[in-house]
Amino acid sequence: MNKALKWLGIITTIAMLFVLIGGALVTKTGSGMGCGRSWPLCHGSIFPELTLESIIEWSHRFVSGTSGILVLALAIWSWKKIGHIRETKFLAVMSVVFLILQALLGAAAVVFGSSALIMALHFGISLISFASVLLLTLLIFEADSNEKSESFHIGKTMRFHMTGIIVYTYIVVYTGAYVRHTESSLACLDFPMCSRVKGWAPSQFHEWVQMGHRAAAFLLFAWIIIAAVHAARHYKNQKRIYWGWMISVILIILQAVSGILVVLTRLQLSLALAHAFFISCLFGVFCYFLLLASRYRHQSKTKH
Repeated sequence: MNKALKWLGIITTIAMLFVLIGGALVTKTGSGMGCGRSWPLCHGSIFPELTLESIIEWSHRFVSGTSGILVLALAIWSWKKIGHIRETKFLAVMSVVFLILQALLGAAAVVFGSSALIMALHFGISLISFASVLLLTLLIFEADSNEKSESFHIGKTMRFHMTGIIVYTYIVVYTGAYVRHTESSLACLDFPMCSRVKGWAPSQFHEWVQMGHRAAAFLLFAWIIIAAVHAARHYKNQKRIYWGWMISVILIILQAVSGILVVLTRLQLSLALAHAFFISCLFGVFCYFLLLASRYRHQSKTKH
């Protein structure tokens, strides 16, 4: 396989991670209106007057635009080189379509304004584009190995975990983005309770948003541990499944710790960005699980 295509896949995947982290940085620093109501220009100019907010917003737009070119190049090149692989064309289309949707949603928010409910989708849509690029890159590397051709078995319980957990993770991601866009990150200043004085129970909207996200995240944590134990018991000989779940456990622990520290440090920026990074990686792992489940279903159908 062309080495240049592999490098393009790696660079594009990293670029999409920067788009996700950059979006989180824009939100966390309140830089969404750093360029005013102007798009794609910044305050109507290519070289605007520089403030911290305009630099952050303008940089995010630049990275997103550059990533868009890379994603389009990767999609076209992959289509030509490994279009014979069943998942390639679907992932190529997904990566481009969801990147365009993400850009349009971001532009609309700047020009017309948008509600927190809609803006919370912005991160989720970017996440799908990132996952599509990641899987496309994995396909490129798989094309040079014999991993894809290896037969494997995924039982009914594991298929439930693989397909169910990605849907639930997306819901949890949405609640986290909603926390950011409703400015509810510090609605509850303690952990695990909302307040040591008032107790765990929320008393107003922003506290409900924060505690709702914590409850959803706790259930995700528990689900991952249960699925990982199942993988350790029954899938130790299938390295992709076994190690995928072990990596998921590490990522969800890092995700939980960073989330707790975000609250206890009163929104320390590097921790907030780490929180976005870990969930992006975790979602990528779960998308790979979904790919494996889809392959197994296809493999089972072709045998009958």
